[in-house]
Amino acid sequence: MTMKTVRALISCKQGSAGAEMALVTPLLIIIMFGIFEAGNFFWNQHIVENAVRDGVRFAGRKPLSEFAGCAPSTAVVSETRNVIRTGRVSGGTPRIAGWTDGAATITITGHCSATTKTGIYVNSPAGAPVVNVTATVSYNALFNNLGFTTATLNLQANAQAAAMGF
Repeated sequence: MTMKTVRALISCKQGSAGAEMALVTPLLIIIMFGIFEAGNFFWNQHIVENAVRDGVRFAGRKPLSEFAGCAPSTAVVSETRNVIRTGRVSGGTPRIAGWTDGAATITITGHCSATTKTGIYVNSPAGAPVVNVTATVSYNALFNNLGFTTATLNLQANAQAAAMGF
């Protein structure tokens, strides 16, 4: 090769855009997949939070007779679990794909708030029954089939409300 040929090759700009695109494309694809996955995670977290709020509202509106000893009855617990998972008292499809009773931990407990002894709770010796709902659901990634494992990621939400007995 002559010096003139070497200078011509060095100063040639043809194909530089293609070479730069080949270098940048893998990074752009990784960023794009990351944005999709983060969006899916936050959307599922939002669904779980709303489900727990729906469940605590449902349980809080059960009759006060369902809270003997300030703990919710087994019927209230099972109905509330189904409301959280499906949005219906019985039956229904899960709010999140793969959300089964075994795939989620839903805790529904009750206690009495002795400081609240006014209004409808004035005759209650222990005070107002309070319902606590907590849900933990394992997160299923969009790109599990591509090798992204999310076995340690969980969606968690909790809510609390006084039982009003409507």
